Amino acid sequence: MSDHARTIGPMLASRRCGAKTRSGGACRSPAVHGRKRCRMHGGAPGSGAPKANKNARRHGLFTRDAIAERRQIQALLGEARKLLEEMK
Repeated sequence: MSDHARTIGPMLASRRCGAKTRSGGACRSPAVHGRKRCRMHGGAPGSGAPKANKNARRHGLFTRDAIAERRQIQALLGEARKLLEEMK
């Protein structure tokens, strides 16, 4: 039994991953050596977007300008609907 405690001791004492899980709690996996995240949350080598990722800006659908424009269109449509209801 003491052999088991000796082998898992360093893992239990290691730094924990700082990511949040879907349930809102903290990830309890050990962080990868030299990083702040576990292997599942971005600590693995090669994880993350490549340098100069051109695919990240392919369509611009979620830029601030596009989102603001969609909100303005929705507000305009809402006003038009109200006006049509008043005319009935």
